[in-house]
Amino acid sequence: MQLLIDGELVDGARAIDLVNPADGQVFAAAPCADAAQVERAVTAGQRAFAGWRALDFAERGARIAALADALEGRAEDFATLLTQEQGKPLAEARGEIEGAVAALRYHAGLRLEPVVLKDSAAERVVEQRHPLGVVAAIVPWNYPLLLLALKLAPALIAGNVVIAKPAPTTPLTTLMLGALAADIFPAGVVQMLGDAGDVGPMLTAHRGIAHVSFTGSTATGRRVMVAAADTVKRFTLELGGNDPAILLDDADVAAVAPILFDGAMGNAGQVCLGVKRIYAPRALMPALGAALVACAERAVVGDGRAAGTTIGPVQNAAQYARLVDLLAETGAQGRVLHGGAPMEGAGYYIAPTIVTDLPDAARLVQEEQFGPIIPLLAYEDEEELVRRVNDGPYGLGASVWTADAARGQAMAARIDSGLVWVNRLFDLPFDVPIGGAKQSGIGRHQGLAGVEEFTQIRIVNAALG
Repeated sequence: MQLLIDGELVDGARAIDLVNPADGQVFAAAPCADAAQVERAVTAGQRAFAGWRALDFAERGARIAALADALEGRAEDFATLLTQEQGKPLAEARGEIEGAVAALRYHAGLRLEPVVLKDSAAERVVEQRHPLGVVAAIVPWNYPLLLLALKLAPALIAGNVVIAKPAPTTPLTTLMLGALAADIFPAGVVQMLGDAGDVGPMLTAHRGIAHVSFTGSTATGRRVMVAAADTVKRFTLELGGNDPAILLDDADVAAVAPILFDGAMGNAGQVCLGVKRIYAPRALMPALGAALVACAERAVVGDGRAAGTTIGPVQNAAQYARLVDLLAETGAQGRVLHGGAPMEGAGYYIAPTIVTDLPDAARLVQEEQFGPIIPLLAYEDEEELVRRVNDGPYGLGASVWTADAARGQAMAARIDSGLVWVNRLFDLPFDVPIGGAKQSGIGRHQGLAGVEEFTQIRIVNAALG
């Protein structure tokens, strides 16, 4: 694999070992950029910006659609590599590639038209939007290709150029996409830089970067804000979440439990908008616990490349160690219904774990676990429920489950969150913008609002006659 800088595929200044989370063994070396290559990429982006923004939407969209076609043509190669570097089951990896292709195609067809605010014989006031310049797209390790597509496509269609930086533990599919982009985009319009952990700070603080689009932890998001402050550069942040799933007293436990289990354990629990804590009336707790345990007993934990695997390993050693520590603390504070320990053997495997009888102060309730561990929390009445659900720094997503959709929507209106589903989960159409509340993020993603995040408003206010 190579970096993509100024239209050329080049070797990195150094390399780091990559570990397959399925067996804990090094399987590849990844190239990483140094400060000189970061500088070269920013300079190339600045140089390419004028020509790219001068193209019309149709011309820019055609290049983005061509990248979607090229990715689709190599879908199986990308899925296989994604499973190897990220760990998710091959079926989930294929779904991520399909999602990335769809995201590219959707955004390729968008247009930002001027909005006339006032129009009379005396005056005409128009709101226009223009691109910002060089965008740094910083992507996490849980969905490296899908989340990249959801940054790359809207930034490009708006007329910006993009420097993408994948997570140090999952760079290969990003660099592989760079090899496709090299034949499609003008030099400097799309660039891909591998990272050993120091490239992100270089980009976020660089005066030549106009916008930072970051997805990752809230702690790192704060550092991005600090770095952006010096030049008052624009940024969008999709940060941590501790998403509650709320069962009302009329919920169908048998129907809902498998959905919640998949929502908590998909991608080994490493989903930003995944179910992180489940609240249910005390009377429903025994049935809910039993139903979730039945789901856990049917799950197959193993290498994502093996047939039949439904839950793969945790992606990296640092996250695995954090979860092992969390399991020990959780087991001492609550009652483990299933799992509760790492699995024996090589690789970063955590048994799907369901815990109840935890105090609200427990780390598993207060923090984002980002792993296959889920707490079940009983409540007595809805006033208490709302207070407990909203008592925390996060507000990314939530879900409400009930036999009465109107009642569910009324409950959703009381939840401090950027997104609340009612009787559904992971419904994320590209034309519906989303964004976090509180410390879960700033800015909108997807839809026209997501494209607008990569633009500056210009008001043209003209006197006529």
